[in-house]
Amino acid sequence: MTSEGKPKVKRNKFLKFLSILGPGLTTGAADDDPSGIATYSQTGAQFGYGQLWTALYMLPFMMGVQEACARTGMVTGKGIAAIVKEHFNPKILYTVVGLVVIANVINIGADIGAMAEAAVLIIPLPFAVWTLLFTTSILILEIFTTYKVYARILKWLALSLLAYPVTVFIVRMPWLAVLKATFIPHIEFNFAFFFIITGVLGTTISPYMFFWETSQEVEEVKERNLIKNGKPLIHRANIRSMRIDNNVGMIISEITTWSIMVVAGTVLHNSGVTDIKTAADAAKAIEPLVHSFPHAGYLSKLIFSIGIIGLGFLAIPVLSGSAAYAVSEAANWKSGLNLKLKRAHGFYGIITIATLIGLIINFVGIDPVKALVYAAVLNGVAAVPLIFLIIKISGSKKILGEYKSGLLSKIILWFTFIGMGTAAIAMFFMIGKS
Repeated sequence: MTSEGKPKVKRNKFLKFLSILGPGLTTGAADDDPSGIATYSQTGAQFGYGQLWTALYMLPFMMGVQEACARTGMVTGKGIAAIVKEHFNPKILYTVVGLVVIANVINIGADIGAMAEAAVLIIPLPFAVWTLLFTTSILILEIFTTYKVYARILKWLALSLLAYPVTVFIVRMPWLAVLKATFIPHIEFNFAFFFIITGVLGTTISPYMFFWETSQEVEEVKERNLIKNGKPLIHRANIRSMRIDNNVGMIISEITTWSIMVVAGTVLHNSGVTDIKTAADAAKAIEPLVHSFPHAGYLSKLIFSIGIIGLGFLAIPVLSGSAAYAVSEAANWKSGLNLKLKRAHGFYGIITIATLIGLIINFVGIDPVKALVYAAVLNGVAAVPLIFLIIKISGSKKILGEYKSGLLSKIILWFTFIGMGTAAIAMFFMIGKS
Protein backbone atom coordinates (compact mmCIF):
# COMPACT_ATOMS: atom_id res chain seq x y z
CA MET A 1 0.00 0.00 0.00
CA THR A 2 1.33 3.48 -0.85
CA SER A 3 1.97 6.06 1.83
CA GLU A 4 -0.87 8.09 0.27
CA GLY A 5 -3.25 5.16 0.69
CA LYS A 6 -2.63 4.64 4.40
CA PRO A 7 -4.09 7.98 5.60
CA LYS A 8 -7.08 7.39 3.32
CA VAL A 9 -7.70 3.93 4.84
CA LYS A 10 -7.37 5.35 8.35
CA ARG A 11 -9.71 8.21 7.48
CA ASN A 12 -12.26 5.77 6.07
CA LYS A 13 -12.05 3.63 9.20
CA PHE A 14 -12.52 6.71 11.37
CA LEU A 15 -15.53 7.86 9.31
CA LYS A 16 -17.00 4.37 9.56
CA PHE A 17 -16.49 4.48 13.33
CA LEU A 18 -18.24 7.87 13.53
CA SER A 19 -21.16 6.55 11.46
CA ILE A 20 -21.72 3.84 14.09
CA LEU A 21 -22.18 6.38 16.89
CA GLY A 22 -25.81 7.31 17.54
CA PRO A 23 -28.25 6.52 20.37
CA GLY A 24 -25.50 5.32 22.72
CA LEU A 25 -23.44 8.50 22.32
CA THR A 26 -26.49 10.75 22.69
CA THR A 27 -27.65 8.84 25.77
CA GLY A 28 -24.18 9.07 27.33
CA ALA A 29 -24.04 12.82 26.65
CA ALA A 30 -27.53 13.37 28.09
CA ASP A 31 -26.53 11.38 31.20
CA ASP A 32 -24.24 14.23 32.30
CA ASP A 33 -27.20 16.60 32.53
CA PRO A 34 -27.43 19.50 35.02
CA SER A 35 -28.63 17.05 37.69
CA GLY A 36 -25.54 14.92 37.10
CA ILE A 37 -23.13 17.87 37.20
CA ALA A 38 -24.69 19.15 40.44
CA THR A 39 -24.69 15.72 42.11
CA TYR A 40 -21.11 14.88 41.15
CA SER A 41 -19.96 18.36 42.22
CA GLN A 42 -21.75 18.03 45.57
CA THR A 43 -20.20 14.58 46.02
CA GLY A 44 -16.70 15.95 45.46
CA ALA A 45 -17.28 19.00 47.65
CA GLN A 46 -18.85 17.04 50.52
CA PHE A 47 -16.72 13.89 50.55
CA GLY A 48 -13.59 14.87 48.63
CA TYR A 49 -12.36 11.73 46.88
CA GLY A 50 -14.47 9.49 49.14
CA GLN A 51 -16.89 8.43 46.38
CA LEU A 52 -14.51 8.64 43.44
CA TRP A 53 -14.46 4.86 43.12
CA THR A 54 -18.12 4.88 42.08
CA ALA A 55 -17.19 6.34 38.65
CA LEU A 56 -15.02 3.31 37.88
CA TYR A 57 -17.27 0.63 39.35
CA MET A 58 -20.47 2.06 37.84
CA LEU A 59 -19.09 1.85 34.30
CA PRO A 60 -19.64 -1.89 33.64
CA PHE A 61 -23.08 -1.69 35.30
CA MET A 62 -24.03 1.33 33.21
CA MET A 63 -22.78 -0.37 30.03
CA GLY A 64 -24.62 -3.59 30.89
CA VAL A 65 -28.00 -1.99 31.60
CA GLN A 66 -27.91 0.29 28.56
CA GLU A 67 -26.72 -2.54 26.30
CA ALA A 68 -29.65 -4.68 27.41
CA CYS A 69 -32.07 -1.81 26.72
CA ALA A 70 -30.56 -1.02 23.31
CA ARG A 71 -30.52 -4.70 22.32
CA THR A 72 -34.17 -5.03 23.35
CA GLY A 73 -35.23 -2.10 21.19
CA MET A 74 -33.13 -3.19 18.21
CA VAL A 75 -34.27 -6.83 18.22
CA THR A 76 -37.98 -6.32 18.99
CA GLY A 77 -38.57 -2.99 17.26
CA LYS A 78 -40.56 -1.96 20.35
CA GLY A 79 -40.02 0.29 23.35
CA ILE A 80 -40.00 -0.93 26.95
CA ALA A 81 -43.60 0.11 27.68
CA ALA A 82 -44.88 -1.63 24.53
CA ILE A 83 -43.12 -4.86 25.55
CA VAL A 84 -44.43 -4.66 29.12
CA LYS A 85 -47.95 -4.10 27.76
CA GLU A 86 -47.66 -7.16 25.55
CA HIS A 87 -46.06 -9.61 27.99
CA PHE A 88 -46.84 -8.48 31.55
CA ASN A 89 -49.74 -7.64 33.86
CA PRO A 90 -51.42 -4.22 33.24
CA LYS A 91 -50.59 -3.21 36.83
CA ILE A 92 -46.90 -3.61 36.03
CA LEU A 93 -47.36 -1.46 32.92
CA TYR A 94 -49.02 1.36 34.89
CA THR A 95 -46.34 1.16 37.59
CA VAL A 96 -43.50 1.30 35.04
CA VAL A 97 -45.00 4.22 33.13
CA GLY A 98 -45.86 6.03 36.36
CA LEU A 99 -42.32 5.66 37.73
CA VAL A 100 -40.62 7.02 34.64
CA VAL A 101 -43.08 9.90 34.16
CA ILE A 102 -42.88 11.08 37.80
CA ALA A 103 -39.08 10.79 37.94
CA ASN A 104 -38.66 12.54 34.58
CA VAL A 105 -41.02 15.43 35.32
CA ILE A 106 -39.19 16.19 38.58
CA ASN A 107 -35.86 15.92 36.75
CA ILE A 108 -37.12 18.30 34.03
CA GLY A 109 -38.12 20.83 36.68
CA ALA A 110 -34.73 20.59 38.37
CA ASP A 111 -32.87 20.95 35.06
CA ILE A 112 -34.90 24.01 33.97
CA GLY A 113 -34.18 25.62 37.35
CA ALA A 114 -30.47 24.86 37.05
CA MET A 115 -30.31 26.35 33.54
CA ALA A 116 -32.03 29.51 34.77
CA GLU A 117 -29.76 29.87 37.79
CA ALA A 118 -26.69 29.36 35.58
CA ALA A 119 -27.94 31.97 33.10
CA VAL A 120 -28.43 34.51 35.90
CA LEU A 121 -24.68 34.28 36.59
CA ILE A 122 -24.00 35.72 33.13
CA ILE A 123 -27.02 37.93 32.36
CA PRO A 124 -28.84 38.96 35.56
CA LEU A 125 -32.42 38.76 34.34
CA PRO A 126 -35.01 37.51 36.87
CA PHE A 127 -34.95 33.74 37.49
CA ALA A 128 -38.60 33.43 36.36
CA VAL A 129 -37.84 35.10 33.02
CA TRP A 130 -35.05 32.63 32.27
CA THR A 131 -37.19 29.61 33.17
CA LEU A 132 -39.92 30.79 30.80
CA LEU A 133 -37.44 31.55 28.00
CA PHE A 134 -35.77 28.14 28.29
CA THR A 135 -39.04 26.23 28.53
CA THR A 136 -40.49 27.99 25.47
CA SER A 137 -37.29 27.52 23.45
CA ILE A 138 -37.01 23.82 24.29
CA LEU A 139 -40.64 23.10 23.36
CA ILE A 140 -40.39 24.97 20.05
CA LEU A 141 -37.14 23.21 19.10
CA GLU A 142 -38.33 19.79 20.24
CA ILE A 143 -41.69 19.94 18.50
CA PHE A 144 -40.72 21.71 15.29
CA THR A 145 -37.14 20.48 14.72
CA THR A 146 -36.00 16.90 14.18
CA TYR A 147 -34.11 15.72 17.24
CA LYS A 148 -31.10 14.55 15.20
CA VAL A 149 -30.52 18.04 13.80
CA TYR A 150 -31.17 19.56 17.22
CA ALA A 151 -28.82 17.15 19.03
CA ARG A 152 -26.04 17.68 16.48
CA ILE A 153 -25.99 21.40 17.27
CA LEU A 154 -26.18 20.93 21.02
CA LYS A 155 -23.34 18.38 21.14
CA TRP A 156 -21.00 21.28 20.37
CA LEU A 157 -22.26 23.10 23.45
CA ALA A 158 -21.75 19.91 25.45
CA LEU A 159 -18.04 20.16 24.59
CA SER A 160 -17.84 22.73 27.40
CA LEU A 161 -17.82 19.69 29.71
CA LEU A 162 -14.23 19.21 28.56
CA ALA A 163 -13.47 22.00 31.03
CA TYR A 164 -13.50 19.39 33.80
CA PRO A 165 -11.04 16.84 32.29
CA VAL A 166 -8.77 19.75 31.27
CA THR A 167 -8.90 21.22 34.79
CA VAL A 168 -7.87 17.83 36.20
CA PHE A 169 -4.49 18.25 34.50
CA ILE A 170 -4.11 21.96 35.33
CA VAL A 171 -4.70 21.73 39.08
CA ARG A 172 -1.95 20.29 41.26
CA MET A 173 -3.30 16.87 42.08
CA PRO A 174 -2.33 14.47 44.87
CA TRP A 175 -2.28 11.76 42.19
CA LEU A 176 -1.48 8.91 44.59
CA ALA A 177 -4.53 9.76 46.72
CA VAL A 178 -6.70 10.22 43.60
CA LEU A 179 -5.69 6.86 42.10
CA LYS A 180 -6.12 5.09 45.43
CA ALA A 181 -9.62 6.57 45.85
CA THR A 182 -10.48 5.60 42.25
CA PHE A 183 -9.71 1.91 42.74
CA ILE A 184 -10.31 1.27 46.46
CA PRO A 185 -13.94 1.68 47.65
CA HIS A 186 -14.54 3.87 50.69
CA ILE A 187 -17.84 3.59 52.60
CA GLU A 188 -19.16 5.65 55.52
CA PHE A 189 -22.14 4.31 57.44
CA ASN A 190 -24.24 7.44 57.76
CA PHE A 191 -27.30 8.93 56.03
CA ALA A 192 -25.44 11.73 54.22
CA PHE A 193 -23.07 9.26 52.56
CA PHE A 194 -25.78 6.87 51.37
CA PHE A 195 -28.07 9.74 50.33
CA ILE A 196 -25.43 11.15 47.98
CA ILE A 197 -24.26 7.76 46.73
CA THR A 198 -27.89 6.88 45.86
CA GLY A 199 -28.00 10.17 43.94
CA VAL A 200 -24.73 9.38 42.15
CA LEU A 201 -26.07 5.96 41.13
CA GLY A 202 -29.45 7.44 40.17
CA THR A 203 -28.09 10.24 38.00
CA THR A 204 -25.73 7.78 36.27
CA ILE A 205 -27.99 4.73 35.82
CA SER A 206 -31.26 6.58 35.27
CA PRO A 207 -34.75 5.35 34.30
CA TYR A 208 -35.08 7.88 31.48
CA MET A 209 -31.92 6.44 29.86
CA PHE A 210 -33.48 2.95 29.80
CA PHE A 211 -36.55 4.15 27.90
CA TRP A 212 -34.71 6.64 25.72
CA GLU A 213 -32.01 4.36 24.30
CA THR A 214 -34.50 1.51 23.76
CA SER A 215 -36.83 3.79 21.80
CA GLN A 216 -33.99 5.44 19.87
CA GLU A 217 -32.78 2.02 18.69
CA VAL A 218 -36.32 1.41 17.44
CA GLU A 219 -36.14 4.72 15.56
CA GLU A 220 -32.77 3.71 14.07
CA VAL A 221 -34.16 0.36 12.89
CA LYS A 222 -37.07 2.12 11.20
CA GLU A 223 -34.87 4.78 9.63
CA ARG A 224 -32.55 2.16 8.10
CA ASN A 225 -35.52 0.20 6.73
CA LEU A 226 -34.53 -2.91 8.67
CA ILE A 227 -38.13 -3.94 9.38
CA LYS A 228 -39.83 -6.60 7.25
CA ASN A 229 -43.31 -8.00 7.92
CA GLY A 230 -43.39 -6.00 11.16
CA LYS A 231 -40.14 -7.51 12.54
CA PRO A 232 -36.60 -6.08 12.55
CA LEU A 233 -34.02 -7.86 10.36
CA ILE A 234 -31.12 -7.83 12.78
CA HIS A 235 -27.74 -9.51 12.32
CA ARG A 236 -24.77 -9.99 14.63
CA ALA A 237 -23.01 -7.09 12.88
CA ASN A 238 -25.86 -4.75 13.93
CA ILE A 239 -25.50 -5.89 17.53
CA ARG A 240 -21.71 -5.36 17.43
CA SER A 241 -22.15 -1.82 16.07
CA MET A 242 -24.76 -1.05 18.74
CA ARG A 243 -22.40 -2.24 21.47
CA ILE A 244 -19.56 -0.06 20.18
CA ASP A 245 -21.87 2.96 20.12
CA ASN A 246 -23.21 2.16 23.59
CA ASN A 247 -19.80 1.55 25.16
CA VAL A 248 -18.25 4.70 23.68
CA GLY A 249 -21.14 6.80 25.00
CA MET A 250 -20.95 5.31 28.50
CA ILE A 251 -17.14 5.56 28.71
CA ILE A 252 -17.22 9.25 27.74
CA SER A 253 -19.98 9.82 30.29
CA GLU A 254 -18.03 8.18 33.12
CA ILE A 255 -14.76 9.94 32.29
CA THR A 256 -16.70 13.18 32.67
CA THR A 257 -18.25 11.96 35.94
CA TRP A 258 -14.83 11.07 37.35
CA SER A 259 -13.37 14.40 36.26
CA ILE A 260 -16.16 16.44 37.88
CA MET A 261 -15.71 14.57 41.17
CA VAL A 262 -11.93 14.98 41.10
CA VAL A 263 -12.08 18.70 40.28
CA ALA A 264 -14.75 19.40 42.92
CA GLY A 265 -12.85 17.35 45.49
CA THR A 266 -9.56 19.13 44.80
CA VAL A 267 -10.74 22.70 44.24
CA LEU A 268 -13.76 22.88 46.58
CA HIS A 269 -13.43 20.25 49.32
CA ASN A 270 -9.71 20.83 49.86
CA SER A 271 -10.45 24.58 50.17
CA GLY A 272 -13.09 24.02 52.84
CA VAL A 273 -16.17 24.30 50.58
CA THR A 274 -18.19 21.21 51.51
CA ASP A 275 -21.72 22.27 50.56
CA ILE A 276 -22.73 23.65 47.16
CA LYS A 277 -25.61 26.05 47.72
CA THR A 278 -25.66 27.99 44.44
CA ALA A 279 -24.61 27.65 40.82
CA ALA A 280 -21.83 30.15 41.56
CA ASP A 281 -20.42 27.74 44.17
CA ALA A 282 -20.33 24.94 41.59
CA ALA A 283 -18.72 27.21 38.99
CA LYS A 284 -15.76 27.83 41.32
CA ALA A 285 -14.65 24.24 40.65
CA ILE A 286 -13.35 25.20 37.19
CA GLU A 287 -11.86 28.58 38.19
CA PRO A 288 -8.28 27.16 38.11
CA LEU A 289 -8.78 26.57 34.36
CA VAL A 290 -8.78 30.32 33.75
CA HIS A 291 -6.98 31.59 36.85
CA SER A 292 -4.27 33.38 34.84
CA PHE A 293 -6.82 35.28 32.71
CA PRO A 294 -8.34 38.64 33.63
CA HIS A 295 -11.81 38.25 35.15
CA ALA A 296 -11.14 34.58 35.94
CA GLY A 297 -14.20 34.35 38.17
CA TYR A 298 -16.51 35.54 35.40
CA LEU A 299 -14.88 33.26 32.81
CA SER A 300 -15.33 30.19 35.03
CA LYS A 301 -19.00 31.12 35.50
CA LEU A 302 -19.35 31.57 31.73
CA ILE A 303 -17.84 28.13 30.94
CA PHE A 304 -19.92 26.49 33.67
CA SER A 305 -23.11 28.22 32.50
CA ILE A 306 -22.61 27.27 28.84
CA GLY A 307 -22.16 23.63 29.92
CA ILE A 308 -25.25 23.61 32.14
CA ILE A 309 -27.44 25.38 29.57
CA GLY A 310 -26.18 23.32 26.60
CA LEU A 311 -26.64 20.03 28.43
CA GLY A 312 -30.02 21.15 29.72
CA PHE A 313 -31.15 21.79 26.15
CA LEU A 314 -29.86 18.32 25.24
CA ALA A 315 -31.19 16.44 28.29
CA ILE A 316 -34.68 17.91 28.78
CA PRO A 317 -35.92 16.64 25.39
CA VAL A 318 -34.53 13.22 26.35
CA LEU A 319 -36.40 13.35 29.66
CA SER A 320 -39.71 14.53 28.20
CA GLY A 321 -39.25 12.34 25.12
CA SER A 322 -38.66 9.15 27.11
CA ALA A 323 -41.77 9.90 29.22
CA ALA A 324 -43.75 10.49 26.01
CA TYR A 325 -42.49 7.23 24.47
CA ALA A 326 -43.60 5.33 27.60
CA VAL A 327 -47.10 6.85 27.69
CA SER A 328 -47.58 6.63 23.90
CA GLU A 329 -46.55 2.96 23.77
CA ALA A 330 -48.89 2.16 26.65
CA ALA A 331 -51.77 3.98 24.90
CA ASN A 332 -50.97 2.73 21.36
CA TRP A 333 -50.31 6.28 20.11
CA LYS A 334 -47.93 7.10 17.29
CA SER A 335 -44.61 8.21 18.72
CA GLY A 336 -41.27 9.53 17.52
CA LEU A 337 -39.35 12.81 17.57
CA ASN A 338 -38.97 12.64 13.80
CA LEU A 339 -42.75 12.64 13.31
CA LYS A 340 -44.51 15.91 12.55
CA LEU A 341 -46.84 17.34 15.19
CA LYS A 342 -49.98 16.58 13.15
CA ARG A 343 -49.04 12.87 13.05
CA ALA A 344 -48.33 12.47 16.77
CA HIS A 345 -50.59 14.79 18.80
CA GLY A 346 -50.60 12.56 21.89
CA PHE A 347 -46.82 12.07 21.87
CA TYR A 348 -46.08 15.79 21.64
CA GLY A 349 -48.91 16.52 24.06
CA ILE A 350 -47.13 14.46 26.75
CA ILE A 351 -43.84 16.24 25.96
CA THR A 352 -45.54 19.62 26.39
CA ILE A 353 -47.40 18.69 29.59
CA ALA A 354 -44.31 17.10 31.19
CA THR A 355 -42.16 20.15 30.38
CA LEU A 356 -44.76 22.65 31.63
CA ILE A 357 -45.24 20.75 34.91
CA GLY A 358 -41.45 20.76 35.26
CA LEU A 359 -41.54 24.54 34.78
CA ILE A 360 -44.22 24.94 37.48
CA ILE A 361 -42.10 22.95 39.97
CA ASN A 362 -39.67 25.89 39.96
CA PHE A 363 -42.31 28.15 41.51
CA VAL A 364 -43.12 26.07 44.60
CA GLY A 365 -40.13 27.31 46.59
CA ILE A 366 -37.65 24.43 46.06
CA ASP A 367 -33.97 25.42 45.98
CA PRO A 368 -32.73 24.76 42.38
CA VAL A 369 -29.40 23.18 43.40
CA LYS A 370 -30.94 20.93 46.06
CA ALA A 371 -33.69 19.97 43.60
CA LEU A 372 -31.04 18.57 41.24
CA VAL A 373 -29.63 16.29 43.92
CA TYR A 374 -33.12 15.23 45.11
CA ALA A 375 -34.04 14.39 41.50
CA ALA A 376 -30.92 12.22 41.25
CA VAL A 377 -31.82 10.38 44.48
CA LEU A 378 -35.38 9.79 43.25
CA ASN A 379 -33.94 8.31 40.04
CA GLY A 380 -31.71 6.05 42.15
CA VAL A 381 -34.74 4.63 43.96
CA ALA A 382 -37.00 4.38 40.87
CA ALA A 383 -34.28 2.61 38.85
CA VAL A 384 -34.25 -0.46 41.12
CA PRO A 385 -37.61 -2.06 40.13
CA LEU A 386 -37.08 -1.00 36.51
CA ILE A 387 -33.73 -2.79 36.34
CA PHE A 388 -35.42 -5.95 37.64
CA LEU A 389 -37.92 -5.64 34.79
CA ILE A 390 -35.09 -5.15 32.27
CA ILE A 391 -33.47 -8.35 33.59
CA LYS A 392 -36.71 -10.24 32.95
CA ILE A 393 -37.24 -8.77 29.46
CA SER A 394 -33.68 -9.00 28.14
CA GLY A 395 -33.27 -12.55 29.45
CA SER A 396 -36.48 -13.85 27.88
CA LYS A 397 -36.12 -16.15 24.87
CA LYS A 398 -39.80 -15.57 24.11
CA ILE A 399 -39.20 -11.82 23.70
CA LEU A 400 -35.64 -11.63 22.30
CA GLY A 401 -35.16 -15.11 20.87
CA GLU A 402 -31.50 -15.90 20.08
CA TYR A 403 -30.50 -12.39 21.19
CA LYS A 404 -31.57 -12.84 24.82
CA SER A 405 -29.00 -11.97 27.49
CA GLY A 406 -26.04 -14.28 27.87
CA LEU A 407 -24.41 -15.22 31.16
CA LEU A 408 -22.17 -12.13 31.36
CA SER A 409 -25.06 -9.75 30.69
CA LYS A 410 -27.21 -11.48 33.34
CA ILE A 411 -24.43 -11.30 35.94
CA ILE A 412 -23.84 -7.58 35.31
CA LEU A 413 -27.56 -6.80 35.43
CA TRP A 414 -28.11 -8.72 38.67
CA PHE A 415 -25.09 -7.04 40.30
CA THR A 416 -26.47 -3.64 39.22
CA PHE A 417 -29.88 -4.47 40.69
CA ILE A 418 -28.38 -5.67 43.98
CA GLY A 419 -25.94 -2.74 44.24
CA MET A 420 -28.51 -0.02 43.59
CA GLY A 421 -31.10 -1.77 45.74
CA THR A 422 -28.65 -2.04 48.63
CA ALA A 423 -27.74 1.66 48.40
CA ALA A 424 -31.42 2.70 48.41
CA ILE A 425 -32.32 0.39 51.31
CA ALA A 426 -29.27 1.56 53.30
CA MET A 427 -30.28 5.19 52.74
CA PHE A 428 -33.81 4.55 54.09
CA PHE A 429 -32.37 2.52 56.97
CA MET A 430 -30.05 5.40 57.90
CA ILE A 431 -33.03 7.78 57.96
CA GLY A 432 -34.51 5.65 60.73
CA LYS A 433 -31.19 5.65 62.60
CA SER A 434 -30.65 9.40 62.32
